[in-house]
Amino acid sequence: MHALDVVFTPFQFAFMRHAFLISLLVCIPAALLSCFIILKGWALMGDALSHAVFPGVVISYIFGWPYVVGAFVAGLICGMSSGALKENSRIKQDTAMGIVFSGMFGFGLVLFVKVQSSVHLDHILFGNMLGVSPSDIATTAIIAVLTVAIVAMKWRDLLLYAFDPAHAQAIGLPTKALNFGLLALLSLSVVGALHAIGVIIVVALLIAPGATAFLLTRKFASMLIASVGIAIVSSLCGVYVSFFLDSAPGATIVLLMTGAFIATLIATLSRQSRASRALADRPVGGGKGYLNRRAMPGFAQYGESGVIGLDQGLGQRQAETGAGDRPLPLGGIDALKGAKRPG
Repeated sequence: MHALDVVFTPFQFAFMRHAFLISLLVCIPAALLSCFIILKGWALMGDALSHAVFPGVVISYIFGWPYVVGAFVAGLICGMSSGALKENSRIKQDTAMGIVFSGMFGFGLVLFVKVQSSVHLDHILFGNMLGVSPSDIATTAIIAVLTVAIVAMKWRDLLLYAFDPAHAQAIGLPTKALNFGLLALLSLSVVGALHAIGVIIVVALLIAPGATAFLLTRKFASMLIASVGIAIVSSLCGVYVSFFLDSAPGATIVLLMTGAFIATLIATLSRQSRASRALADRPVGGGKGYLNRRAMPGFAQYGESGVIGLDQGLGQRQAETGAGDRPLPLGGIDALKGAKRPG
C-alpha cells in the first residue's frame, strides 16, 4: 500500500466523512460562544448546561419527543434557576450553578436507570461521533447556522453585555434579553453537540478555543477568528488522528484543544518573561545608560512600577537641565528623588 493510500484511508469510509462534517458543525458555533463565555466568566455555566440537559434528554425519550426539545428546555431551566437563586439568596452564582447542575444531572441518572432505554448511556455521556445519522447531521447543521447567524448579527451587543453589563444597561441595551439569548445559544450549542461529543466533554468545546484565542489576541474580532480557527484545526485533526489511534474522536479533539491551550500558555509566559527581563535590564539615564534598572531604588520593593516612575522623573529632569547625554552619577539618583519639580 502506497503512503498516499494510507493518508487518505479515513476519507474512504462514509462514517468518517460524517464524523468530519459533524465535528465542524459542532465546533464552529461552540468556538464563537466560547469567546463570550471567557469574557463573561461563565466557564462553570457551560459545564452546568452541558450536564443539565441530561434529564431533558431522558424525559424526551419517555414521552417520545425530539431530544432537542427536552435538552433545550432543560438547559434553559438550569440557567434561569441558577440566576434566580443568585438574585433571591445570599449565595453566589458559581455556588448556585453547582447546586443546580449537579442536582439536574443526578435526576437524569435516576430517570435513566428507571427507564428501559435502547440508547446506551455512554452514547449520551460521551457521544458517538462515528455513529451519527443523516438526521443528526441535519439537526446539528440547523443549530449551527442559527447560532452563527445570531452571533454575527448581535456580537457587538453580546460583547458589551459580557464585558460590562452595567454600561450595557446604562446605554439602553436589553440586558435581560441578552442574558436569556446567550443562555439559549449555549443550550442550543450543547444540544447540537449531544450526539457527537456527549454531555460530559462538550464543556471543553465551550472553553478551550476561546481561552486559547484570548492568550493570542488583543482585539475581540481577532479573538473570534482565532477561536474558530483553533476549533476547526483541532476538530479535523482530532477525527483524523483518532482513526489511526482507534480512539474516541470527541475525546481526541478535546485532548488536542487542551494541548493547544497548554502550548500557547507556555509560549505566552515565556514571551512575557523575556520582555520583562529586557525591560528590567534596559539602561536609564538618557540614552547612554549607566545604570541597570534592577539596581535602582524601588525595584526590590515596588518592582517595575517603582522604577518606571523614577525613570520618568529622571527623563524630565534631564530634559530640563540638558543632561540627557551626560553620565549620571550614582549619587544623583537620591538627589533627584528628593528634588522638587520646578514651579
